Amino acid sequence: MNIKIGIVGLPNVGKSTLFNALTKSAQADAQNFPFCTIDPNIGIVPVPDMRVDKLASIVNPERVQRSTVEFVDIAGLVAGASKGEGLGNKFLSHIRECNAICHVLRDFESSEIHHVAGKVDPKSDLEVILTELILADLESVDRQIERVGRKAKTGDKDAKKELELLQKVKIALESNQLASSLDISEEEEKFFHKFNLLTEKKFLVVANASEDHFMYFNESDFRGKMSLRPEIPVLSVCAQIESELVDLSDEEAHEFLAEIGTTKSGLENLIQKAFELLGLQSYFTAGVQEVRAWTIRKGATAPQAAGEIHTDFEKGFIKADVIAYEDFVQYEGEGGAKEAGKMRMEGKTYIVKDGDVMHFKFNN
Repeated sequence: MNIKIGIVGLPNVGKSTLFNALTKSAQADAQNFPFCTIDPNIGIVPVPDMRVDKLASIVNPERVQRSTVEFVDIAGLVAGASKGEGLGNKFLSHIRECNAICHVLRDFESSEIHHVAGKVDPKSDLEVILTELILADLESVDRQIERVGRKAKTGDKDAKKELELLQKVKIALESNQLASSLDISEEEEKFFHKFNLLTEKKFLVVANASEDHFMYFNESDFRGKMSLRPEIPVLSVCAQIESELVDLSDEEAHEFLAEIGTTKSGLENLIQKAFELLGLQSYFTAGVQEVRAWTIRKGATAPQAAGEIHTDFEKGFIKADVIAYEDFVQYEGEGGAKEAGKMRMEGKTYIVKDGDVMHFKFNN
C-alpha cells in the first residue's frame, strides 16, 4: 500500500527543514524567505519498525524490505491561495494527491527567521490554512452542484442523492466546517469520496518547537491553545534536533535522544501517528530469501493482505499459515513455532492482526 503524506504550512515555519531531516536529504530548499519551495519535494522513507530487525536476526534472510511512506514537501501557503495568491492552485493540487496532511506549525520565536504574518501564532496559522482549503472546496462543490444538478433534472435517482449530499457539504463549508466533520451515512459514502475534497482528508498537527521548548512540550496545553478536536493527532518535533540526528549512527541517535529525555525520533512518532490516523497496520513475511513488512488497513482479511503482495495471490487465495510475531520470536522462527503448536491455518474470513507473520497458499 502506497502512503503519501503532504507536509504543509505557511512559509518559513520549518517545513523544508523538517522534510530534509525526515528524509535524510538536502533536496528541499530551506532558505529564510517565502516560497523557497516551489515544486514539491518528494522523499520515500522506510518505516522504522524494530520487529523487522528482530525477524531478520532470526531468519537471516538474503534481503530485508521495510514498508515505506512517501513524504511530499508542499510549497508554503498564504491567505488567498484559493484565489491564486502565492502559489495558489498549484499548492492545492499537490494536497489532493496525498492520503493525509501533516500541518506544520511554527511554535518558536526567532528574530532571525521571518514570519509571513509578522508574529508567531500557531492557532492563527492553522486557521489560515484550513480556511483556504475550505474556500477551495466550496469552489469545487459549486462546480459539482452545477454538473450533477443537470443530471438530476433528467430524473437520475443517484444524481439526486449525490446533489443532496453536495448541498449538505456546501452548507457545512459555508459554516466554516471541514467536510471530514460531517456525519456521512454508509449509503452516502460512495458519493462522498468521489468529490475529492481537500477538507475530507485526515490530518495531524506538528508543532515545530525550539530545542528547549520541545523538551517541555505539553500536548494538553497545546491542544487547549489550538482548540483542536480530540481525534486530531498532535506531536511536537524540533526540526533542528531532527537535522542533527541525520549524521548519527542508530546507536548514537538513540543515545542522543535518551539525553534529551525521549526514546523516539520525530520520524518514528510522525509515522506512528500517521498509521493510527489512517487506520493502518503491518504484517510480515519471513523466509530465507526475504523478510518484509507490508502495510494494510486494519480490518483487512487474509486474501486482501495477500493482494498487497500480488493481485493473483488474492484472486487465487486458498489459505494462510499464520504465526503471531511474539510466538515467532519466542520460538525462534517458523520451525519452533510450528512444533509448539503456534502456527495456525486461516481461511478467507480471517482478519489480519498487527504483527502477524504470514505465508500464503494460492491457486495460479
